[in-house]
Amino acid sequence: MKKILSIILVVTMLAIVLAGCGGTGTETGAGAADKTIAVVAKGESHAFWQSVKAGAEAAGEKYGYKITFRGPASESAKDLPSQKEMVQTALSNNASAIVLATIGEGFVDLLTQAKDSNIPVVQFDSGIWANDVAALDAAGKNPLVAHVATSNYLAAGTVAENFYAAIKEDIAAADEYIVGVIQHDETQTGIDRATGFIDKFSELADADASTKGKYRIEKEVKPGDADNAYKAALEALAEKGASAIFMSNEGVVKQVYDAIGAAGAKYDEIKFAGYDAGTKQIEWMKKTTGPKLVGAVAQDSFQIGYQAVEQAVFALEGKEVTEKVDIAGAWWDATNVDEMIEKNLVYQG
Repeated sequence: MKKILSIILVVTMLAIVLAGCGGTGTETGAGAADKTIAVVAKGESHAFWQSVKAGAEAAGEKYGYKITFRGPASESAKDLPSQKEMVQTALSNNASAIVLATIGEGFVDLLTQAKDSNIPVVQFDSGIWANDVAALDAAGKNPLVAHVATSNYLAAGTVAENFYAAIKEDIAAADEYIVGVIQHDETQTGIDRATGFIDKFSELADADASTKGKYRIEKEVKPGDADNAYKAALEALAEKGASAIFMSNEGVVKQVYDAIGAAGAKYDEIKFAGYDAGTKQIEWMKKTTGPKLVGAVAQDSFQIGYQAVEQAVFALEGKEVTEKVDIAGAWWDATNVDEMIEKNLVYQG
């Protein structure tokens, strides 16, 4: 009996030791594999955000963290309360870190809670609005450790470089060539994209004697895509004589594409350039008749999600964090669209 008890005791002690030393094989330097990084995006169902989600989950799998991914029904102000609730839920559930892109202002109290709870926050895509960041800095309560995003300003400049090259001869041959810009909203993202395009285009056109003084830029700014706002912007620019138009996001491209499809040959002489991707933009890019979509700049949405989570992991594990991670945008057109789809740079949906 004593021998049996001794054996049981040894087995029990061995099991305890193994349980303490063992693991799932997915733990990282931070410890348990059940640690959670909460990603709160500006949307959830759109193909862009699904690609961001895929990247976030890939990074979570690599480093051994559970990823939750949520986003409001739309990026409009009416869904701002919903997004705030998502951030509050992440805090209430003791998320290890938060990856966040907000659709409006008013997150100071929530982010102050994150700071007080030692929860690092990585902002991604358009990130946190400037007024909220300024308020957090002033109070000494800023939990933001990194910002991962496409540089909207520089990516729009990429559009300007390629678009200018495509229409340079047209400008040189005109008395006055009007370039239109449809800015999709009044957020920092919309501002940066419109400004980035205008600044780079003006720089290039002014530096060339054949185009300097022969162009004018007209801009239409809309609060969103409701009530055919972008179609109205297209019509306004056409009335002003625009011969080329830059569209600052996929929503603009989709609405403009539908509008020109229903307008016969009305817009056939206008050349267009876009931003982002999507099924309709791909379809338009491949068309050989009607108004020409010269090209667009694509965000690497998969890498945005991946690297945002990666920076959150680095912050949690005491590794070096890169405060500003610029994800490069890439020009795509009819010549490379299929290749870009294969590389997950151009998404469908």
